[in-house]
Amino acid sequence: MQTGISTASLFGRFNTEDALSFLSRNKVATAEVFLESFCEYNREFGELLFKRKGETQVHSVHTLTTQFESTLYSLNERAVKDSFYLLDKTMQAASAVGAKYYTFHGLARVKRTPYVIDFDRVGGITQRIIDVCSKYGVSLAYENVHWAYYNFIGFFTELKKRTSGLKGTFDIKQARQSNIDYREFIDEMGADIATAHLSDVDKDGKMCLPGRGITDFKEVLTRLRDKGFDGAILIEAYKGDFNDLSELFESLEYLTDIANTVFKG
Repeated sequence: MQTGISTASLFGRFNTEDALSFLSRNKVATAEVFLESFCEYNREFGELLFKRKGETQVHSVHTLTTQFESTLYSLNERAVKDSFYLLDKTMQAASAVGAKYYTFHGLARVKRTPYVIDFDRVGGITQRIIDVCSKYGVSLAYENVHWAYYNFIGFFTELKKRTSGLKGTFDIKQARQSNIDYREFIDEMGADIATAHLSDVDKDGKMCLPGRGITDFKEVLTRLRDKGFDGAILIEAYKGDFNDLSELFESLEYLTDIANTVFKG
Protein backbone atom coordinates (compact mmCIF):
# COMPACT_ATOMS: atom_id res chain seq x y z
CA MET A 1 0.00 0.00 0.00
CA GLN A 2 1.23 3.48 -0.91
CA THR A 3 -0.28 6.94 -0.55
CA GLY A 4 0.24 9.86 -2.90
CA ILE A 5 -1.24 12.49 -5.20
CA SER A 6 -2.34 12.54 -8.82
CA THR A 7 -0.95 15.36 -10.95
CA ALA A 8 -4.57 15.79 -12.09
CA SER A 9 -5.01 17.65 -8.80
CA LEU A 10 -2.68 20.31 -10.24
CA PHE A 11 -4.38 20.53 -13.64
CA GLY A 12 -4.56 24.16 -14.68
CA ARG A 13 -1.82 25.17 -12.25
CA PHE A 14 1.23 23.40 -13.74
CA ASN A 15 2.20 21.63 -16.92
CA THR A 16 2.45 17.88 -16.41
CA GLU A 17 6.23 17.66 -16.01
CA ASP A 18 6.26 20.66 -13.66
CA ALA A 19 3.45 19.15 -11.60
CA LEU A 20 5.48 15.97 -11.15
CA SER A 21 8.57 17.99 -10.20
CA PHE A 22 6.47 19.92 -7.68
CA LEU A 23 5.26 16.72 -6.04
CA SER A 24 8.80 15.36 -5.98
CA ARG A 25 10.21 18.51 -4.36
CA ASN A 26 7.57 18.17 -1.67
CA LYS A 27 8.57 14.58 -0.92
CA VAL A 28 5.43 12.92 -2.24
CA ALA A 29 6.37 9.25 -2.41
CA THR A 30 3.82 8.08 -5.01
CA ALA A 31 2.06 9.80 -7.89
CA GLU A 32 -0.22 9.23 -10.81
CA VAL A 33 0.67 11.23 -13.92
CA PHE A 34 -2.22 12.76 -15.80
CA LEU A 35 -1.05 13.06 -19.41
CA GLU A 36 -2.92 16.05 -20.79
CA SER A 37 -2.53 16.11 -24.58
CA PHE A 38 -1.20 14.42 -27.70
CA CYS A 39 2.31 15.89 -27.41
CA GLU A 40 2.70 13.99 -24.13
CA TYR A 41 1.73 10.58 -25.51
CA ASN A 42 5.22 9.36 -26.47
CA ARG A 43 8.39 7.81 -25.11
CA GLU A 44 10.33 11.08 -25.25
CA PHE A 45 7.89 12.76 -22.90
CA GLY A 46 7.98 9.73 -20.62
CA GLU A 47 11.76 10.05 -20.49
CA LEU A 48 11.40 13.73 -19.56
CA LEU A 49 9.01 12.76 -16.78
CA PHE A 50 11.49 10.16 -15.56
CA LYS A 51 14.14 12.85 -15.24
CA ARG A 52 11.74 15.13 -13.40
CA LYS A 53 10.23 12.64 -10.95
CA GLY A 54 13.15 12.50 -8.54
CA GLU A 55 12.46 10.01 -5.76
CA THR A 56 8.71 9.93 -6.47
CA GLN A 57 7.42 6.59 -7.70
CA VAL A 58 5.02 6.91 -10.63
CA HIS A 59 2.38 4.29 -9.94
CA SER A 60 0.14 4.98 -12.95
CA VAL A 61 -0.72 7.22 -15.86
CA HIS A 62 -3.99 8.28 -17.37
CA THR A 63 -5.00 10.42 -20.32
CA LEU A 64 -7.57 12.97 -21.34
CA THR A 65 -10.18 10.38 -22.17
CA THR A 66 -12.09 12.02 -24.96
CA GLN A 67 -8.97 12.23 -27.13
CA PHE A 68 -8.71 8.56 -28.11
CA GLU A 69 -9.97 6.07 -25.53
CA SER A 70 -13.55 5.89 -26.76
CA THR A 71 -12.49 5.46 -30.38
CA LEU A 72 -10.50 2.35 -29.48
CA TYR A 73 -13.98 0.78 -29.60
CA SER A 74 -15.09 2.55 -32.79
CA LEU A 75 -16.74 0.85 -35.76
CA ASN A 76 -14.57 3.02 -38.03
CA GLU A 77 -11.39 1.13 -38.94
CA ARG A 78 -9.33 4.27 -39.47
CA ALA A 79 -10.35 5.66 -36.09
CA VAL A 80 -9.46 2.35 -34.45
CA LYS A 81 -6.06 2.26 -36.16
CA ASP A 82 -5.25 5.83 -35.09
CA SER A 83 -6.45 5.20 -31.55
CA PHE A 84 -4.37 2.05 -31.08
CA TYR A 85 -1.38 3.95 -32.43
CA LEU A 86 -1.92 6.58 -29.72
CA LEU A 87 -2.43 3.87 -27.10
CA ASP A 88 0.90 2.29 -28.06
CA LYS A 89 2.67 5.65 -27.86
CA THR A 90 1.06 6.35 -24.49
CA MET A 91 2.27 3.03 -23.15
CA GLN A 92 5.76 3.92 -24.33
CA ALA A 93 5.51 7.05 -22.14
CA ALA A 94 4.18 4.97 -19.24
CA SER A 95 7.01 2.47 -19.56
CA ALA A 96 9.65 5.20 -19.77
CA VAL A 97 8.50 6.82 -16.51
CA GLY A 98 8.15 3.46 -14.76
CA ALA A 99 4.35 3.34 -14.39
CA LYS A 100 2.80 -0.08 -13.81
CA TYR A 101 -0.87 0.83 -14.33
CA TYR A 102 -2.97 2.72 -16.85
CA THR A 103 -6.06 4.34 -15.36
CA PHE A 104 -8.62 3.92 -18.11
CA HIS A 105 -12.01 5.56 -18.58
CA GLY A 106 -12.83 3.80 -21.84
CA LEU A 107 -16.09 4.37 -23.65
CA ALA A 108 -17.86 7.67 -23.04
CA ARG A 109 -21.66 7.86 -22.95
CA VAL A 110 -22.31 10.68 -25.40
CA LYS A 111 -25.93 10.04 -26.33
CA ARG A 112 -29.10 10.43 -24.31
CA THR A 113 -30.67 7.28 -25.70
CA PRO A 114 -30.48 4.04 -23.66
CA TYR A 115 -27.35 1.95 -24.17
CA VAL A 116 -27.37 -1.75 -24.92
CA ILE A 117 -23.81 -2.97 -24.38
CA ASP A 118 -22.47 -5.81 -26.51
CA PHE A 119 -20.20 -7.22 -23.82
CA ASP A 120 -18.64 -9.80 -26.12
CA ARG A 121 -17.49 -7.07 -28.50
CA VAL A 122 -16.42 -4.67 -25.72
CA GLY A 123 -14.64 -7.49 -23.90
CA GLY A 124 -12.74 -8.56 -27.01
CA ILE A 125 -11.52 -5.03 -27.71
CA THR A 126 -10.65 -4.52 -24.04
CA GLN A 127 -8.50 -7.65 -24.19
CA ARG A 128 -6.68 -6.20 -27.18
CA ILE A 129 -6.07 -3.01 -25.15
CA ILE A 130 -4.80 -5.10 -22.22
CA ASP A 131 -2.40 -6.89 -24.56
CA VAL A 132 -0.93 -3.61 -25.85
CA CYS A 133 -0.44 -2.40 -22.28
CA SER A 134 1.14 -5.70 -21.25
CA LYS A 135 3.74 -5.38 -23.99
CA TYR A 136 5.13 -2.42 -22.02
CA GLY A 137 4.78 -3.97 -18.55
CA VAL A 138 1.62 -1.98 -17.78
CA SER A 139 -1.72 -3.29 -16.51
CA LEU A 140 -5.04 -1.81 -17.61
CA ALA A 141 -7.06 -0.52 -14.63
CA TYR A 142 -10.64 0.25 -15.71
CA GLU A 143 -12.10 3.12 -13.66
CA ASN A 144 -15.67 3.69 -12.53
CA VAL A 145 -16.68 7.00 -14.17
CA HIS A 146 -20.15 8.54 -14.07
CA TRP A 147 -20.13 9.69 -17.71
CA ALA A 148 -18.56 6.50 -19.13
CA TYR A 149 -19.70 2.92 -19.63
CA TYR A 150 -18.53 1.84 -16.18
CA ASN A 151 -21.11 3.86 -14.26
CA PHE A 152 -23.19 0.94 -13.02
CA ILE A 153 -22.55 -2.17 -11.00
CA GLY A 154 -22.09 -5.21 -13.21
CA PHE A 155 -20.03 -3.68 -16.02
CA PHE A 156 -16.68 -4.67 -14.48
CA THR A 157 -17.98 -8.15 -13.70
CA GLU A 158 -19.01 -8.72 -17.31
CA LEU A 159 -15.62 -7.47 -18.59
CA LYS A 160 -13.79 -9.78 -16.17
CA LYS A 161 -15.62 -12.77 -17.66
CA ARG A 162 -14.27 -11.90 -21.11
CA THR A 163 -10.73 -10.72 -20.36
CA SER A 164 -7.53 -11.82 -18.68
CA GLY A 165 -5.41 -9.48 -16.58
CA LEU A 166 -7.99 -6.72 -16.07
CA LYS A 167 -7.49 -4.47 -13.03
CA GLY A 168 -9.64 -1.71 -11.59
CA THR A 169 -9.37 1.91 -10.46
CA PHE A 170 -11.83 2.85 -7.73
CA ASP A 171 -12.87 6.53 -7.72
CA ILE A 172 -14.99 7.66 -4.80
CA LYS A 173 -16.07 10.97 -6.36
CA GLN A 174 -17.20 9.20 -9.52
CA ALA A 175 -19.25 6.82 -7.39
CA ARG A 176 -20.95 9.83 -5.80
CA GLN A 177 -21.60 11.38 -9.20
CA SER A 178 -23.09 8.08 -10.40
CA ASN A 179 -25.43 8.14 -7.37
CA ILE A 180 -24.16 4.71 -6.33
CA ASP A 181 -22.84 3.81 -2.88
CA TYR A 182 -19.05 3.64 -3.18
CA ARG A 183 -19.06 0.36 -1.26
CA GLU A 184 -20.72 -1.36 -4.20
CA PHE A 185 -17.84 -0.48 -6.52
CA ILE A 186 -15.29 -1.72 -3.97
CA ASP A 187 -17.24 -4.94 -3.63
CA GLU A 188 -17.42 -5.44 -7.40
CA MET A 189 -13.77 -4.75 -8.22
CA GLY A 190 -12.53 -6.35 -5.01
CA ALA A 191 -8.95 -7.59 -5.05
CA ASP A 192 -8.55 -6.33 -8.62
CA ILE A 193 -8.40 -2.69 -7.43
CA ALA A 194 -4.91 -1.39 -8.20
CA THR A 195 -5.56 2.30 -7.62
CA ALA A 196 -7.92 4.30 -5.42
CA HIS A 197 -8.77 7.93 -6.26
CA LEU A 198 -9.95 9.68 -3.12
CA SER A 199 -11.58 13.03 -2.46
CA ASP A 200 -13.99 14.32 0.15
CA VAL A 201 -17.34 16.12 0.20
CA ASP A 202 -18.66 18.61 2.74
CA LYS A 203 -22.09 18.60 4.41
CA ASP A 204 -23.48 20.64 1.51
CA GLY A 205 -22.24 18.17 -1.09
CA LYS A 206 -19.33 20.28 -2.34
CA MET A 207 -16.14 18.43 -3.18
CA CYS A 208 -13.09 19.09 -1.06
CA LEU A 209 -9.83 17.46 -0.06
CA PRO A 210 -9.78 14.37 2.17
CA GLY A 211 -10.00 15.49 5.79
CA ARG A 212 -11.97 18.64 4.99
CA GLY A 213 -15.35 16.97 4.64
CA ILE A 214 -17.60 14.31 6.11
CA THR A 215 -16.32 11.07 4.53
CA ASP A 216 -15.30 8.33 6.95
CA PHE A 217 -11.96 7.41 5.39
CA LYS A 218 -11.17 4.84 8.04
CA GLU A 219 -14.17 2.90 6.79
CA VAL A 220 -13.20 3.45 3.12
CA LEU A 221 -9.65 2.19 3.67
CA THR A 222 -10.77 -0.67 5.89
CA ARG A 223 -13.11 -1.87 3.13
CA LEU A 224 -10.25 -1.68 0.62
CA ARG A 225 -7.96 -3.59 2.99
CA ASP A 226 -10.54 -6.27 3.59
CA LYS A 227 -10.75 -6.88 -0.17
CA GLY A 228 -6.99 -7.49 -0.32
CA PHE A 229 -6.07 -4.06 -1.69
CA ASP A 230 -2.32 -3.42 -1.87
CA GLY A 231 -2.10 -0.63 -4.43
CA ALA A 232 -1.87 3.16 -4.41
CA ILE A 233 -4.22 5.48 -2.51
CA LEU A 234 -4.11 8.76 -4.41
CA ILE A 235 -5.67 12.16 -3.83
CA GLU A 236 -7.39 13.23 -7.03
CA ALA A 237 -9.09 16.60 -6.65
CA TYR A 238 -10.23 19.40 -8.90
CA LYS A 239 -8.64 22.85 -9.03
CA GLY A 240 -11.56 24.46 -7.24
CA ASP A 241 -11.50 22.00 -4.34
CA PHE A 242 -8.70 23.81 -2.51
CA ASN A 243 -6.92 27.15 -2.50
CA ASP A 244 -3.36 26.98 -1.22
CA LEU A 245 -1.16 24.20 -2.55
CA SER A 246 -0.03 23.39 0.98
CA GLU A 247 -3.52 22.02 1.60
CA LEU A 248 -2.72 19.07 -0.67
CA PHE A 249 0.13 17.96 1.56
CA GLU A 250 -1.90 18.41 4.74
CA SER A 251 -4.56 16.19 3.20
CA LEU A 252 -1.98 13.61 2.17
CA GLU A 253 -0.61 13.49 5.71
CA TYR A 254 -4.15 13.00 7.01
CA LEU A 255 -4.81 10.08 4.63
CA THR A 256 -1.38 8.55 5.24
CA ASP A 257 -1.94 8.50 8.99
CA ILE A 258 -5.26 6.70 8.54
CA ALA A 259 -3.77 4.29 5.99
CA ASN A 260 -0.90 3.41 8.31
CA THR A 261 -3.36 2.68 11.11
CA VAL A 262 -5.63 0.56 8.90
CA PHE A 263 -3.02 -1.33 6.88
CA LYS A 264 -0.13 -1.53 9.34
CA GLY A 265 -1.74 -1.02 12.74
